[in-house]
Amino acid sequence: MTVWDRPDPPTRPAPLDRERIVAAAVALADEGGLAAVSLRKVAARLDVGPMRLYGYISTKEELFDLMVDEVHAEIVPDERPGDWREVLRVRADRTRQATLRHEWLADLLGGRPYLGPNALAVAEAALAALDGLADVDTVMRAVETVSAYTTGALRREIANLRAERATGLSKREWQRASGPHVTKMLATGRFPALAKAVYDGTEVDAETSFATGLDWVLDAVAAKLTPPPT
Repeated sequence: MTVWDRPDPPTRPAPLDRERIVAAAVALADEGGLAAVSLRKVAARLDVGPMRLYGYISTKEELFDLMVDEVHAEIVPDERPGDWREVLRVRADRTRQATLRHEWLADLLGGRPYLGPNALAVAEAALAALDGLADVDTVMRAVETVSAYTTGALRREIANLRAERATGLSKREWQRASGPHVTKMLATGRFPALAKAVYDGTEVDAETSFATGLDWVLDAVAAKLTPPPT
């Protein structure tokens, strides 16, 4: 029986429910990342004994599942946009915004599908937008491809934010500090393509990079969408 199917235990003194538990866990993760989350720490945040939580959640993995679904409520579209491309774009953009608010989400995206009601609603919206535009296998690969791009791009963006905090250097400060080494290596002539990218390429911010890559992925998906035979 999954955590979604298991009922809450009977109410006791100091009322407790999964909603309060998950809210406390999300707050801890927002403050200190997933490493800051444990059933013991959540119980302390709620001022209850750790054993109380086991009536609602069996493992930390179940707690993570609940936390991810809680954040997916921020990704569910408010209303269905006009076409499939806009549906997938909105999904990616809302996932990015949710991840920037809850950086720990980047560590849990991908892998097996999440089965909570909010995650299922997000998946349903994406699949429904493409329904009828191609055979079901093509539709599934299209959604998976956009999801894979989104996950990879967000993990890279969050990794850069964490590196800035860990080193105390902004991106430009890090570039200036690394500049002499990069200049010396490029001057060897061993990396001509990289030198061209460094000296002639246009630097863009994370939001622009994400949007551009997403457009390219959506263009590739569009080329694969051919209605199934009737």
